[in-house]
Parts: sequence; structure tokens; C-alpha cells
Amino acid sequence: MTTALLLQDADPFQLISDFLESPLLRISGQLLVLLVIVVWLSLVYWTYADAKRRGAIPLLWGLVAVVFPYLGSLIYVIVRPPEFLSESRERELELAYLEGELRSRVSLCPNCRNMVENDFLVCPVCNWELKKPCINCDRPMSMEWETCPYCGTDQRSGKKLI
Repeated sequence: MTTALLLQDADPFQLISDFLESPLLRISGQLLVLLVIVVWLSLVYWTYADAKRRGAIPLLWGLVAVVFPYLGSLIYVIVRPPEFLSESRERELELAYLEGELRSRVSLCPNCRNMVENDFLVCPVCNWELKKPCINCDRPMSMEWETCPYCGTDQRSGKKLI
């Protein structure tokens, strides 16, 4: 009968109270807080480094990630530039190279500004005379040239110089 009285007098919330005061729960809580802080600092570093690689203002975005934990990095992910700075430079270089290739094969008619190939004698759009044919080999020559660089013929006299 004494055991029954002891059980009745015991605090019903004692078990919960003992669990909340246990060192295991306290250590688990501290580890969880540490994990949250480590993830937050990792996001701050990632935001700063990614902003630097993409050409955004890294100090500003790092500060936003520090002041607004988790939310600052999320905002940065939404508004960040779509490509890395190195990819942008590579694309610009590729475009410049392709434009140079196109210019080397194609030029513009001085009269109508349409694209013409370098070996055209006349512009197909406006009939502007672009080059003259050699009197010997019929290859296109610049209008100023007096001698054909392909066959060596003087264009005035028709004699071969070579």
C-alpha cells in the first residue's frame, strides 16, 4: 500500500521535466544551433564567391547574406546574373572571332551597303562596279591595280611583266 501512495504523490510531469533538463537534450540543442550557424556562414561565403564569379557586387551581396540569414542568399539566387563573367567574356570573344571570319570572306558594297563576296566584280543588288577583271586571266582585281598579281599582266599594255 505504501507503493501506491508513492505513485499517487509523484508529479505527473516529472518525467517530462527530467527529459527537458537532461544533458542529452541540451547537447542536441547546442549541436542544432551550431549546425544552423555553420550552414548560414557557408551560405554567406557561397553568396560572396558566386557574386564575384558572376560579376555582381560581391561585398554587397555578402553583406545582404549576413544581415538577412538564409533569406539574403535566397534573394541573391533569384536576382543573380545568369552567367559567369568568364562565360560572358568567352562568348564575346567567340562573337568577335566569328565577325572577323565573316568580314574576311564578305565585304560591303560602297554604294548600297549590301554584303558582297570578295571576288564579285559587280554588286548584284545595285550593279556597282566593285572590281575589274584581268585582261589576261579574268580574275577579279582592285580598280586601282595596274598589274594583275595573279598572272603578272600589265593592264594598260596587255604585256606580261613576268
